[in-house]
Formats: sequence, C-alpha cells, structure tokens
Amino acid sequence: MRISAINGYNSIYGKIASGKRIQTAADDAAGLAIANIMKRQSNGLDVAADNIMDGIGVANIKDGALGTMQDSLQRIYELSIKASNSMYGDSEKQMIQDEVDQLLQDIESTAVGTKYNEMKLMDGSMADMHIASNADGTGMKIQMENVTLKSLGIDGYNVTGKFDLSRIESAMDKISSARSATGARTNAMEHAYNSNTRTSLETVGARSRIEDLDIPKAVSEQKKNKLLQDYRMMFTRRKMQNDSMITKLFGM
Repeated sequence: MRISAINGYNSIYGKIASGKRIQTAADDAAGLAIANIMKRQSNGLDVAADNIMDGIGVANIKDGALGTMQDSLQRIYELSIKASNSMYGDSEKQMIQDEVDQLLQDIESTAVGTKYNEMKLMDGSMADMHIASNADGTGMKIQMENVTLKSLGIDGYNVTGKFDLSRIESAMDKISSARSATGARTNAMEHAYNSNTRTSLETVGARSRIEDLDIPKAVSEQKKNKLLQDYRMMFTRRKMQNDSMITKLFGM
C-alpha cells in the first residue's frame, strides 16, 4: 500500500474523530488563518460581554441605592412642609427633626457604604468606571457621582427653625438626574451586550463553516478510500501470486 494512501486515510479518520476539517495549516492555510482571527474576535466579544454584565451589576447597585435615597429625600420634603405649619410647637418640631436626622443619617450611610467589589461608588472617592464593552478593549463609562450630604447641600439640615426647602428640592433633583443617567447607561450596556452576544454567535457560526467537517461527506470519502485500498491490496496479492506461478512454471 502506498504511504500517501495510508496518510490520506489516517488524515480523514483523524478529521472525522475531531469533527474538524482543518487540523493543521497543511489542510487549509488560508482557512486556518481566517478561523484563528474569528476565534480571537469571538473570544474578545465574549469577554467584553462578561465585562458589560459586571457594569450592569454596578449600575443596578447604584440605581437601588439612589432609589432608597430618593425615598428618604421625599420623606424629608414632606416632613419639612409639615414643620412649616405654625400650629406645631417646639417639641413637635423637634420630634419631626429627630425623624429628619435619622433619614439624613440613612442617606449618608448609603452614600459612603454603597460598594461593588470593595469599591465605593457614591462618595466621590472613585473616578468614573471604564467598562471594556468592545472586543478591542474600548467601551463606555459609568459615572460615579458624589451624593454625600455635603455634596447634596443638605448637611446639617434642620427644620426646627427657619429653613430653606429649596435645599431638599435641589438634592432631589440631583438624585433624580443621577438615577436617570444610570438608567440610560444601563440601557446602553444592555444593547451592547445583546450586540456582542449576537455578533459572537454569528462569528462562531462563520468559523464553524470554515473549520468544521462535513461528516457525511467525510465518511463517504473514508469508505471510498478504504475500498480503494482494499482493491489495491487484493490486486497486489494477486499479482504476487501470478508472478510466483509464472516463476515456478518456467523454472525461473
């Protein structure tokens, strides 16, 4: 049997076993190069999609914290209007202030205590977070606001005496703006995630069409090659037998 025939048979068998049409550059150098580029692209997109999910996690944590602060500010606003009523005396206003103080403390605790992977997200100590949402490492940013009491302009807010309700209104506007920006960024990241996963699947499919083996065709080819090899072996044996008979017949 010829060595090339054996190698061809083994090559087809190996491809069927692996399910891959291209196993080495010798099989299809150009196809292998393109498949490797596609593999890099799809892997990069998959990692970027994971990054985006992390970013969405950050945004969700922020949004939940901002929502809690928004509720607290809304309650302080209501209590402030209540304290403006002249029918309340000093003791009643102090009771209102006690609730305001607790709400302010809750807001500050949320601002300094909201974290992701030990990174503080809302006290102004962290720069905007870069999310590598593209396969090449580029991407988008999540804004990190400072929403401490001092930054909101309501540190020491007191309703027992003369107070400025617009301070609470301004704080509410700032929190609302931060929450809207966070929601918009979440929507952008979700869109990017869907785009990445769809493109990755399409790239994997295109790579598969280049690399993967047509199994039925390969099996058919393997059977044909096996049959040809069997015929060659049979003819070789017969030739050897005929040559031996001729040699004996003529005494050669």
